[in-house]
Amino acid sequence: MNQSLTEPLKRTPLHAAHLRAGARMVPFGGWDMPVQYAGVKAEHDAVRTAAGVFDVSHMGEFRVQGPGALAFLQHVTTNDVSKLKPGRAQYNWLPGVSGGLVDDIYIYMVAPDEYLTVVNASNIAKDWAHLNAHAGEFDVTLTDESDRWGLLAVQGPQTERLLQPHTDTDLSSKKKNAFFPAKLFGFDVMLARTGYTGEDGFEVFTDASEAETIWDKLLAVGFTPAGLGARDTLRLEAGFPLYGHEFSDTIHPLSSTYSWVVKDKTHVGHEHIRTAPTQTLIGLKLERVPVREGYPVKVGGEVVGHVTSGTSSPTFGHPIAMALVNAEHAEADLFDVEVRGKDHPATRVALPFYKR
Repeated sequence: MNQSLTEPLKRTPLHAAHLRAGARMVPFGGWDMPVQYAGVKAEHDAVRTAAGVFDVSHMGEFRVQGPGALAFLQHVTTNDVSKLKPGRAQYNWLPGVSGGLVDDIYIYMVAPDEYLTVVNASNIAKDWAHLNAHAGEFDVTLTDESDRWGLLAVQGPQTERLLQPHTDTDLSSKKKNAFFPAKLFGFDVMLARTGYTGEDGFEVFTDASEAETIWDKLLAVGFTPAGLGARDTLRLEAGFPLYGHEFSDTIHPLSSTYSWVVKDKTHVGHEHIRTAPTQTLIGLKLERVPVREGYPVKVGGEVVGHVTSGTSSPTFGHPIAMALVNAEHAEADLFDVEVRGKDHPATRVALPFYKR
Protein backbone atom coordinates (compact mmCIF):
# COMPACT_ATOMS: atom_id res chain seq x y z
CA MET A 1 0.00 0.00 0.00
CA ASN A 2 1.21 3.51 -0.77
CA GLN A 3 2.58 4.99 2.46
CA SER A 4 0.76 8.27 1.78
CA LEU A 5 -2.53 6.39 2.06
CA THR A 6 -1.73 4.89 5.45
CA GLU A 7 -2.15 6.64 8.78
CA PRO A 8 1.12 7.72 10.41
CA LEU A 9 2.29 5.54 13.27
CA LYS A 10 1.40 6.83 16.72
CA ARG A 11 4.13 7.44 19.27
CA THR A 12 4.15 6.82 23.01
CA PRO A 13 5.44 9.50 25.42
CA LEU A 14 8.73 7.53 25.53
CA HIS A 15 9.48 7.59 21.81
CA ALA A 16 12.46 9.94 22.12
CA ALA A 17 13.85 7.88 25.02
CA HIS A 18 13.72 4.73 22.90
CA LEU A 19 15.67 6.40 20.12
CA ARG A 20 18.27 7.65 22.61
CA ALA A 21 18.66 4.09 23.90
CA GLY A 22 19.34 2.80 20.39
CA ALA A 23 16.10 0.85 20.06
CA ARG A 24 15.12 -0.80 16.81
CA MET A 25 11.62 0.48 16.16
CA VAL A 26 8.85 -1.44 14.38
CA PRO A 27 5.16 -0.88 13.62
CA PHE A 28 2.89 -2.61 16.15
CA GLY A 29 -0.88 -2.13 16.29
CA GLY A 30 -0.57 1.28 14.67
CA TRP A 31 2.26 2.38 16.97
CA ASP A 32 5.99 2.91 16.45
CA MET A 33 7.36 0.63 19.17
CA PRO A 34 10.79 -0.69 20.28
CA VAL A 35 11.24 -4.36 19.38
CA GLN A 36 14.70 -4.55 21.00
CA TYR A 37 17.59 -2.54 22.42
CA ALA A 38 20.71 -4.63 23.22
CA GLY A 39 19.02 -7.78 21.90
CA VAL A 40 16.03 -9.98 22.66
CA LYS A 41 17.96 -12.67 24.55
CA ALA A 42 19.84 -10.20 26.75
CA GLU A 43 16.61 -8.37 27.59
CA HIS A 44 14.73 -11.62 28.21
CA ASP A 45 17.48 -12.89 30.52
CA ALA A 46 17.54 -9.57 32.40
CA VAL A 47 13.84 -9.95 33.24
CA ARG A 48 14.22 -13.61 34.24
CA THR A 49 17.25 -12.98 36.48
CA ALA A 50 17.14 -9.30 37.53
CA ALA A 51 14.72 -6.60 36.34
CA GLY A 52 13.60 -5.00 33.10
CA VAL A 53 11.30 -2.16 32.11
CA PHE A 54 8.88 -2.13 29.18
CA ASP A 55 7.01 0.77 27.61
CA VAL A 56 3.37 -0.33 27.41
CA SER A 57 1.95 3.17 27.04
CA HIS A 58 0.37 2.11 23.74
CA MET A 59 -2.28 0.17 25.65
CA GLY A 60 -5.67 1.79 26.14
CA GLU A 61 -7.29 2.97 29.37
CA PHE A 62 -11.03 3.51 29.82
CA ARG A 63 -12.57 4.83 33.04
CA VAL A 64 -15.96 3.39 33.95
CA GLN A 65 -17.86 5.24 36.67
CA GLY A 66 -21.33 5.85 37.99
CA PRO A 67 -23.99 4.04 40.06
CA GLY A 68 -24.36 1.45 37.30
CA ALA A 69 -20.64 0.80 36.79
CA LEU A 70 -20.59 -2.62 38.43
CA ALA A 71 -23.78 -3.81 36.72
CA PHE A 72 -22.42 -2.63 33.37
CA LEU A 73 -19.08 -4.40 33.79
CA GLN A 74 -20.84 -7.56 34.92
CA HIS A 75 -22.89 -7.41 31.71
CA VAL A 76 -19.95 -6.98 29.30
CA THR A 77 -17.40 -9.33 30.93
CA THR A 78 -17.13 -13.01 31.83
CA ASN A 79 -15.36 -12.84 35.21
CA ASP A 80 -17.11 -11.78 38.43
CA VAL A 81 -16.32 -8.09 38.86
CA SER A 82 -18.35 -8.01 42.10
CA LYS A 83 -15.45 -9.84 43.77
CA LEU A 84 -13.24 -6.77 43.34
CA LYS A 85 -12.61 -4.36 46.19
CA PRO A 86 -11.06 -0.89 45.87
CA GLY A 87 -7.34 -1.31 45.34
CA ARG A 88 -7.60 -4.68 43.58
CA ALA A 89 -7.23 -5.73 39.93
CA GLN A 90 -8.74 -8.58 37.93
CA TYR A 91 -8.03 -10.28 34.60
CA ASN A 92 -11.17 -10.45 32.49
CA TRP A 93 -12.63 -11.03 29.03
CA LEU A 94 -14.90 -8.97 26.80
CA PRO A 95 -16.96 -11.67 25.04
CA GLY A 96 -18.40 -11.07 21.59
CA VAL A 97 -22.12 -10.98 20.91
CA SER A 98 -21.88 -13.99 18.59
CA GLY A 99 -18.86 -15.81 20.02
CA GLY A 100 -15.13 -15.32 20.42
CA LEU A 101 -13.60 -12.44 22.33
CA VAL A 102 -13.65 -8.74 21.60
CA ASP A 103 -10.56 -8.49 23.84
CA ASP A 104 -8.92 -9.70 27.02
CA ILE A 105 -8.52 -6.89 29.54
CA TYR A 106 -7.56 -5.94 33.08
CA ILE A 107 -10.00 -4.17 35.40
CA TYR A 108 -8.75 -2.07 38.34
CA MET A 109 -11.22 -0.99 41.01
CA VAL A 110 -10.40 2.60 41.95
CA ALA A 111 -13.31 3.25 44.34
CA PRO A 112 -16.95 2.23 44.78
CA ASP A 113 -18.64 2.84 41.42
CA GLU A 114 -15.32 3.63 39.70
CA TYR A 115 -13.07 1.33 37.67
CA LEU A 116 -10.16 1.67 35.26
CA THR A 117 -9.89 -0.85 32.43
CA VAL A 118 -6.75 -1.53 30.40
CA VAL A 119 -7.23 -2.90 26.88
CA ASN A 120 -4.92 -4.09 24.12
CA ALA A 121 -3.45 -1.36 21.93
CA SER A 122 -4.66 -2.79 18.63
CA ASN A 123 -8.22 -3.07 20.00
CA ILE A 124 -8.71 0.40 21.50
CA ALA A 125 -11.16 1.69 18.88
CA LYS A 126 -13.02 -1.63 18.65
CA ASP A 127 -13.32 -2.00 22.44
CA TRP A 128 -14.45 1.60 22.86
CA ALA A 129 -17.20 1.13 20.28
CA HIS A 130 -18.24 -2.21 21.80
CA LEU A 131 -18.48 -0.85 25.35
CA ASN A 132 -20.41 2.22 24.28
CA ALA A 133 -22.82 0.07 22.29
CA HIS A 134 -23.78 -1.76 25.50
CA ALA A 135 -23.68 1.18 27.93
CA GLY A 136 -27.03 2.79 27.08
CA GLU A 137 -29.18 0.85 29.54
CA PHE A 138 -26.84 1.50 32.47
CA ASP A 139 -26.27 4.57 34.65
CA VAL A 140 -22.61 4.77 33.74
CA THR A 141 -20.11 7.19 32.23
CA LEU A 142 -17.25 5.96 30.03
CA THR A 143 -14.14 8.09 29.50
CA ASP A 144 -11.31 7.23 27.11
CA GLU A 145 -8.14 8.18 29.02
CA SER A 146 -5.69 6.44 26.69
CA ASP A 147 -3.83 9.67 25.89
CA ARG A 148 -3.61 10.69 29.56
CA TRP A 149 -1.49 7.81 30.80
CA GLY A 150 2.06 6.67 30.43
CA LEU A 151 2.29 2.99 31.36
CA LEU A 152 5.53 1.22 32.27
CA ALA A 153 5.91 -2.44 33.23
CA VAL A 154 8.81 -3.17 35.60
CA GLN A 155 9.29 -6.91 35.78
CA GLY A 156 11.73 -9.41 37.25
CA PRO A 157 12.81 -10.94 40.57
CA GLN A 158 14.81 -7.84 41.58
CA THR A 159 12.01 -5.37 40.83
CA GLU A 160 10.84 -4.85 44.40
CA ARG A 161 14.40 -4.42 45.70
CA LEU A 162 15.22 -1.81 43.05
CA LEU A 163 11.97 0.15 43.45
CA GLN A 164 11.66 0.16 47.23
CA PRO A 165 14.21 2.93 48.01
CA HIS A 166 12.39 5.26 45.60
CA THR A 167 8.80 4.91 46.77
CA ASP A 168 6.88 5.83 49.94
CA THR A 169 4.97 2.53 50.06
CA ASP A 170 6.02 -0.80 51.62
CA LEU A 171 5.97 -2.88 48.45
CA SER A 172 6.43 -6.15 50.33
CA SER A 173 2.95 -5.67 51.81
CA LYS A 174 1.34 -5.53 48.36
CA LYS A 175 0.16 -8.86 46.99
CA LYS A 176 -0.49 -9.92 43.41
CA ASN A 177 -3.18 -7.79 41.73
CA ALA A 178 -2.89 -4.99 44.31
CA PHE A 179 -3.57 -1.51 42.84
CA PHE A 180 -2.60 1.54 44.87
CA PRO A 181 -1.41 5.18 44.76
CA ALA A 182 2.24 5.80 45.55
CA LYS A 183 5.09 8.23 45.18
CA LEU A 184 7.80 7.01 42.81
CA PHE A 185 10.90 9.18 42.46
CA GLY A 186 8.72 11.95 43.90
CA PHE A 187 5.99 11.61 41.28
CA ASP A 188 2.38 10.66 42.00
CA VAL A 189 1.70 7.33 40.30
CA MET A 190 -0.59 4.33 40.54
CA LEU A 191 1.14 0.98 40.94
CA ALA A 192 -0.35 -2.43 40.18
CA ARG A 193 1.32 -5.72 41.10
CA THR A 194 0.53 -7.20 37.70
CA GLY A 195 2.48 -8.22 34.63
CA TYR A 196 2.80 -10.31 31.50
CA THR A 197 6.16 -12.03 31.89
CA GLY A 198 5.80 -14.83 34.43
CA GLU A 199 7.89 -12.82 36.90
CA ASP A 200 7.07 -10.60 39.85
CA GLY A 201 6.71 -6.95 39.04
CA PHE A 202 4.59 -3.84 38.87
CA GLU A 203 2.89 -1.75 36.24
CA VAL A 204 3.37 1.99 36.72
CA PHE A 205 0.53 4.31 35.70
CA THR A 206 1.87 7.83 35.39
CA ASP A 207 0.90 11.09 33.78
CA ALA A 208 2.05 10.93 30.16
CA SER A 209 4.11 14.11 30.65
CA GLU A 210 6.13 12.48 33.46
CA ALA A 211 6.67 9.07 31.87
CA GLU A 212 10.00 9.87 30.23
CA THR A 213 11.55 11.20 33.45
CA ILE A 214 10.42 8.12 35.38
CA TRP A 215 11.76 5.86 32.60
CA ASP A 216 15.17 7.54 32.77
CA LYS A 217 15.27 7.18 36.55
CA LEU A 218 14.35 3.49 36.32
CA LEU A 219 17.26 2.91 33.95
CA ALA A 220 19.57 4.83 36.27
CA VAL A 221 18.78 2.56 39.24
CA GLY A 222 19.38 -0.66 37.33
CA PHE A 223 16.38 -1.62 35.20
CA THR A 224 17.23 -2.95 31.73
CA PRO A 225 15.14 -1.53 28.88
CA ALA A 226 13.26 -4.34 27.14
CA GLY A 227 11.27 -4.34 23.92
CA LEU A 228 8.41 -6.17 22.29
CA GLY A 229 10.65 -9.07 21.27
CA ALA A 230 11.50 -10.00 24.85
CA ARG A 231 7.94 -9.28 25.98
CA ASP A 232 6.75 -11.91 23.51
CA THR A 233 9.32 -14.59 24.41
CA LEU A 234 8.65 -14.04 28.12
CA ARG A 235 4.86 -14.26 27.81
CA LEU A 236 5.10 -17.31 25.56
CA GLU A 237 7.33 -19.17 28.03
CA ALA A 238 4.82 -18.25 30.75
CA GLY A 239 1.96 -19.64 28.65
CA PHE A 240 0.12 -16.31 28.46
CA PRO A 241 -2.22 -15.93 25.47
CA LEU A 242 -1.90 -12.97 23.11
CA TYR A 243 -4.95 -11.47 21.47
CA GLY A 244 -4.85 -12.09 17.73
CA HIS A 245 -2.95 -15.34 18.27
CA GLU A 246 -4.49 -17.51 21.01
CA PHE A 247 -7.62 -15.34 21.30
CA SER A 248 -9.68 -13.61 18.62
CA ASP A 249 -13.26 -12.86 17.64
CA THR A 250 -13.44 -16.28 15.95
CA ILE A 251 -11.46 -18.52 18.34
CA HIS A 252 -13.53 -20.11 21.12
CA PRO A 253 -11.91 -18.68 24.28
CA LEU A 254 -12.44 -21.91 26.22
CA SER A 255 -10.01 -23.61 23.85
CA SER A 256 -7.41 -22.19 26.24
CA THR A 257 -6.65 -23.19 29.83
CA TYR A 258 -8.39 -20.04 31.07
CA SER A 259 -11.85 -21.44 31.80
CA TRP A 260 -11.59 -19.90 35.29
CA VAL A 261 -12.22 -16.49 33.69
CA VAL A 262 -15.80 -17.51 32.86
CA LYS A 263 -18.10 -17.35 35.88
CA ASP A 264 -21.72 -18.47 36.21
CA LYS A 265 -23.56 -15.30 35.25
CA THR A 266 -25.51 -13.82 32.36
CA HIS A 267 -23.41 -11.57 30.14
CA VAL A 268 -23.00 -10.50 26.52
CA GLY A 269 -22.62 -13.64 24.40
CA HIS A 270 -23.05 -16.04 27.34
CA GLU A 271 -24.99 -18.55 25.23
CA HIS A 272 -22.06 -18.87 22.81
CA ILE A 273 -19.20 -19.01 25.29
CA ARG A 274 -20.77 -21.96 27.06
CA THR A 275 -20.76 -24.18 23.98
CA ALA A 276 -18.07 -26.86 23.84
CA PRO A 277 -14.93 -25.76 21.97
CA THR A 278 -13.83 -27.93 19.05
CA GLN A 279 -10.16 -27.01 19.51
CA THR A 280 -7.72 -27.13 22.42
CA LEU A 281 -4.66 -24.97 23.03
CA ILE A 282 -1.55 -27.07 23.71
CA GLY A 283 2.15 -26.52 24.30
CA LEU A 284 4.77 -28.00 21.97
CA LYS A 285 8.51 -28.54 22.36
CA LEU A 286 10.76 -28.95 19.32
CA GLU A 287 14.43 -29.83 19.04
CA ARG A 288 15.95 -27.37 16.60
CA VAL A 289 13.65 -25.63 14.11
CA PRO A 290 11.69 -22.59 15.39
CA VAL A 291 8.08 -22.47 14.25
CA ARG A 292 5.81 -19.53 13.66
CA GLU A 293 2.14 -18.61 13.70
CA GLY A 294 0.10 -20.45 11.08
CA TYR A 295 2.40 -23.43 10.56
CA PRO A 296 0.36 -26.66 10.18
CA VAL A 297 0.35 -29.14 13.06
CA LYS A 298 -0.08 -32.81 12.13
CA VAL A 299 -0.75 -36.22 13.64
CA GLY A 300 0.01 -39.21 11.42
CA GLY A 301 0.37 -36.97 8.38
CA GLU A 302 -3.06 -35.40 8.90
CA VAL A 303 -3.34 -31.67 9.62
CA VAL A 304 -5.09 -31.35 12.99
CA GLY A 305 -4.37 -27.72 13.85
CA HIS A 306 -1.94 -24.83 13.54
CA VAL A 307 0.68 -22.96 15.53
CA THR A 308 -0.64 -19.80 17.20
CA SER A 309 2.69 -18.54 18.63
CA GLY A 310 6.23 -19.86 18.46
CA THR A 311 9.76 -18.86 19.37
CA SER A 312 13.17 -20.19 20.25
CA SER A 313 13.04 -20.14 24.05
CA PRO A 314 15.92 -18.12 25.57
CA THR A 315 15.39 -19.84 28.93
CA PHE A 316 15.31 -23.43 27.70
CA GLY A 317 17.48 -23.19 24.60
CA HIS A 318 15.08 -24.92 22.22
CA PRO A 319 11.99 -23.96 20.20
CA ILE A 320 8.58 -23.86 21.89
CA ALA A 321 5.13 -23.13 20.54
CA MET A 322 1.48 -22.92 21.42
CA ALA A 323 -0.94 -24.50 18.96
CA LEU A 324 -4.67 -24.91 18.51
CA VAL A 325 -5.47 -28.52 17.61
CA ASN A 326 -8.69 -30.45 17.13
CA ALA A 327 -9.97 -31.44 20.56
CA GLU A 328 -9.90 -35.16 19.77
CA HIS A 329 -6.13 -34.97 19.21
CA ALA A 330 -5.31 -32.75 22.22
CA GLU A 331 -4.07 -35.65 24.35
CA ALA A 332 -1.64 -36.99 21.74
CA ASP A 333 1.99 -36.92 22.86
CA LEU A 334 3.71 -36.61 19.49
CA PHE A 335 2.99 -34.19 16.67
CA ASP A 336 4.70 -32.89 13.55
CA VAL A 337 4.92 -29.23 12.58
CA GLU A 338 5.30 -28.49 8.88
CA VAL A 339 7.98 -25.89 8.16
CA ARG A 340 8.48 -24.94 4.51
CA GLY A 341 7.17 -28.25 3.28
CA LYS A 342 9.09 -30.45 5.72
CA ASP A 343 7.69 -32.07 8.87
CA HIS A 344 9.56 -31.62 12.15
CA PRO A 345 8.72 -33.68 15.27
CA ALA A 346 7.21 -31.92 18.28
CA THR A 347 6.35 -33.21 21.74
CA ARG A 348 3.31 -32.01 23.67
CA VAL A 349 4.24 -30.43 27.00
CA ALA A 350 2.12 -28.94 29.75
CA LEU A 351 1.46 -25.20 29.81
CA PRO A 352 2.99 -23.03 31.05
CA PHE A 353 6.47 -23.85 29.81
CA TYR A 354 7.94 -21.68 32.59
CA LYS A 355 6.71 -20.96 36.10
CA ARG A 356 8.76 -19.40 38.87
